[in-house]
Amino acid sequence: MADQVAGVKSAEELAKTQKGVSVSEFFEKNRHLLGYDNKIKALLIIVKEGVDNALDACEEARILPDIYVKMEEVGTEKYKIVIRDNGPGIVKQNIPKVFGSLLYGSKFHRLRQNRGAQGLGISCAVMYSQLTTGEPVEILSSVGDGKTHRYKMKIDVKNNIAQVLEEETLTGKEWHGVQITFVCEGVYREHKQSVLEYIKQTAIANPFSNIVFEGPTGRFDFKRTVNELPKEPKEIPPHIEGVEYGVFERMLRATSARSVASFLTTEFSRLGKTTADEICKVAGIDGKISPRRVEDKDIGKLVQATKQVKLIAPPTDVLSPLGDKLIEEGLKKELNPEFIATVSRSPAVYRGFPFQVEVGIAYGQSITEFKIIRLANRVPLLYQQGDCAITKSSMEIDWKRYKFQSDKLPTEPMVLFVHICSVWVPFTSESKEAIASYPEIMKEIKLAIQEAARKVSLYLSGIRKAEYQAERMKTFEKYAEETAKALEDLTGENAKKIKQLIDKVVSERSGEFQDMGEEDAEEKTKKTKDDEDGGEDE
Repeated sequence: MADQVAGVKSAEELAKTQKGVSVSEFFEKNRHLLGYDNKIKALLIIVKEGVDNALDACEEARILPDIYVKMEEVGTEKYKIVIRDNGPGIVKQNIPKVFGSLLYGSKFHRLRQNRGAQGLGISCAVMYSQLTTGEPVEILSSVGDGKTHRYKMKIDVKNNIAQVLEEETLTGKEWHGVQITFVCEGVYREHKQSVLEYIKQTAIANPFSNIVFEGPTGRFDFKRTVNELPKEPKEIPPHIEGVEYGVFERMLRATSARSVASFLTTEFSRLGKTTADEICKVAGIDGKISPRRVEDKDIGKLVQATKQVKLIAPPTDVLSPLGDKLIEEGLKKELNPEFIATVSRSPAVYRGFPFQVEVGIAYGQSITEFKIIRLANRVPLLYQQGDCAITKSSMEIDWKRYKFQSDKLPTEPMVLFVHICSVWVPFTSESKEAIASYPEIMKEIKLAIQEAARKVSLYLSGIRKAEYQAERMKTFEKYAEETAKALEDLTGENAKKIKQLIDKVVSERSGEFQDMGEEDAEEKTKKTKDDEDGGEDE
């Protein structure tokens, strides 16, 4: 055997350097994966996580949200952030777990439409604060029983558990909700991706909320204009179409069902006894045997069998869309546009998960330039716009077909509002800033935008026709009096009477032209829709 190179280490020596890391340690070193790329964005992410949690808690408890956010600079690039809500509060024993353990929460394990899903958000905000300033987070929580539980804590990164520094229970004040105070590094700027812009877009998508933001540049009140919450989303089991081998195996080993057939019917949505028996038959497995007796090779057969059997699509009534009314109210109260068109598509399915696309287009008046507002489960997406399915779908539309000036995207004074709701939104990364470009999702986005664009186009056709008619009327009015005098000289008739006759004819003809214009606009809109339907197989 050739001599080893000097200094080569043995496998035993290398093994001594190998060790596991906690999830907290991983994200401490890779905080950019969660959106903490820079100090400007860090402030936005912390506010976003706190406000999203507050809205989710209020909606789940069926409480109209009142949310207060305060941000003040307490040092050079050092900010104190306070977020308070009127939600149901958090019970005492769960406070250290919610804020002091990454991947702890109720949302990841449930297929239910929520803003958050991974159990990373608020605890990662705690970790960022202690990492950049060494300051603990302060939490006040009350469930409305006259007791307020106060904690000061950090995260024990090595063990991914809360490190409680102070704890006390205060009595006397009757309230319910949560207040969180962070002290962290950051830089405050007001631009298209700022904290203020996030809160404004959140207010548009959640018009049933009162949100107050006290920032470094002043106080901003986003008042509630709707006194009803969207319908409460239901929780559903996974659909077998979207379950892969490893997940299927884990579920099979953990189930309490007594037979494979009952496992299929109880652990998956929209899967009845007849379909379960057919899957077992195609896989060549006795559906009456215990799931624990299924061998690894038979799991693969079951998974393959689900691809050969005709399945019923997952339920779509589990979604909680905003609806046309809330979209219109939100756009109206914050943007004050001249015209609003809204569209809510019927629910569709990707990878076994139901989803729904809603679109609003606000045009003119206080709006001066084109902008896209992207939302997922009522949460604004401010970063990675170019990587998002919403932007890509918008750029694939021929906007000139709808009489808009455009260069890939319109240059008209309009805001395009696109909302996707789903029990599982396919984000491109853990930071949840862009939606993955699944063909099913992009198709639904395009069809919804096209339908809304048709409505705006029809409205603008009417406006432009009215403006044209108004100009014609001005021209006629300008020369009517001179014409009447000339005819008086020629015919001897009274000029005033002649002018009245001219005005009457002009008015009648103007009405005829207007009716013709509206019919033409409707016919053009119908033709545009027919062309789209021919190009897109719905």
